[in-house]
Amino acid sequence: METIRTEGLARRYQMGGAAIHALRGIDLVVQRNEYVAIMGPSGCGKSTLMNLIGCLDSPDAGRYWLNGRLVSEMSDQELAQTRNREIGFVFQTFALLPRMSALANVEMPLIYGGMRAAPRHQRAQQALERVGLGERAQHRPGELSGGQRQRVAIARALVTEPALLLADEPTGNLDSATGAEILGLFDALHAAGNTIVLVTHEREVALRARRTIQLRDGQVVSDTINPRGSDVAA
Repeated sequence: METIRTEGLARRYQMGGAAIHALRGIDLVVQRNEYVAIMGPSGCGKSTLMNLIGCLDSPDAGRYWLNGRLVSEMSDQELAQTRNREIGFVFQTFALLPRMSALANVEMPLIYGGMRAAPRHQRAQQALERVGLGERAQHRPGELSGGQRQRVAIARALVTEPALLLADEPTGNLDSATGAEILGLFDALHAAGNTIVLVTHEREVALRARRTIQLRDGQVVSDTINPRGSDVAA
């Protein structure tokens, strides 16, 4: 079953008097439980594509289906619900609220979704345990290492049990050893059945995915199947 399908997806921006074509007709299919890396140099369009897939922006042309639903036909309320329930976001900068505990940060999507306190606490605790941070639930971000903060962010992305996990340069602010731990966690999440789309400019990171889509100048220039992650890591 398809999680993502795009046809002719295009996006341009106006900068001064010039039109910048960030995407020039992207055709893409991602099946359920795929692990895909979108790779390319700065300015190739990968962040723009991530924003469109994450329903954070709208294309100028083309169509996008998420879990079989045409996104352009969704109302604003449906788009907000889709972002909250069906898509989990992991950012390079973690995007955690510094004055709140790890547990409270993970609970945020459930609060927006209107879940009652007791089941919300339980679901958030389970998400933290899933990423190996169950004992750190009451720690604030400032009391955690960079890798632990990213694990909290991943737990927050997973807490709604989304159909799609989007990760934008998730190891970009981490040292190589901690980054490898986070990539190992993504391997485990994929093995558990999660659909993952990861944006990166690093080839070593892209090779941990099962498939790499290379962008250049807003277009797909290659789409390849990678060796198994364990083979790459070895």
